[in-house]
Amino acid sequence: MTHPKKARRAGKVSTKGGTGKSTGSTNLGAFTADAGLRTLLIDLDPVQPSASSYFPLEYTAPGGIFELLSYNETDPAKIISHTSIKNLDVIISNDANNQLNNLILQAPDGRLRLANLMSAFDADYDLILFDTQGARSAMLEMVVLASDIILSPLPPNMLAAREFSRGTIHMMDGLRSYARLGLTIPHINIIINGLDETADAREIHRTVREIFDGNPDYTVLQSIIPDAVIFKKAASQGVPAHRLEYRQPSNRKSPSALNVIRSLAIEAFPEWKDRFEAMTEERVAQIAKKARRDE
Repeated sequence: MTHPKKARRAGKVSTKGGTGKSTGSTNLGAFTADAGLRTLLIDLDPVQPSASSYFPLEYTAPGGIFELLSYNETDPAKIISHTSIKNLDVIISNDANNQLNNLILQAPDGRLRLANLMSAFDADYDLILFDTQGARSAMLEMVVLASDIILSPLPPNMLAAREFSRGTIHMMDGLRSYARLGLTIPHINIIINGLDETADAREIHRTVREIFDGNPDYTVLQSIIPDAVIFKKAASQGVPAHRLEYRQPSNRKSPSALNVIRSLAIEAFPEWKDRFEAMTEERVAQIAKKARRDE
């Protein structure tokens, strides 16, 4: 018997705000979409729903995450919006009054609701990315239990490292009891985000790697997101960073945005390595040129 395909599900998770989750989710989603993967971005941040409006929408659905989680609504026409990027759709955050967290706390299926609903999208998508709020909550725990892997950005400073240990790791340890229900607790992949060229940042980066070296539940990815202005520039223009900077700048040590995002995608989703490696400078230049022409 042939089993239906299951979309890969990745949660961008941190219990601390300002770590770069939305920037990472949107740019990673845009890159995988340009590489031909049918990608769905689900914005679960009711406070700062950046992922909902990061890229222009060509179709805005009447509903969003509120209808998905409150009414189990999975009709694509009612909750899925289409971005200007081919293959990239989004379920927007429309929980302006932050009611969903209480609903999840009180509902019988609570933290399992998102996981139970995701099979409705398996036929239409290859990859589902969850963007989350930077605070521990029932919503955040629900995302963890719905994910296959967790991508957790970590700025290279000691305050962020302490908060990661106190917040994210403590939350993950608390969720391990769900393994008794047959759930697989996802692996945490830590992404050093915003690394600059200072000696302090490099030393903290080295220390973080040493802390998690050999831990079976956590991996510090080799891919690093540098402290480069291109990601802020891309956000202000509503353009994927890899389309805006696909060649290595001559005046900067850090690699191009394309190289950064491509390396991260390969490491996070090695099953699509061939697709991602095919996203060369020349290929992305063609995509960017066509996008400008179609504007």
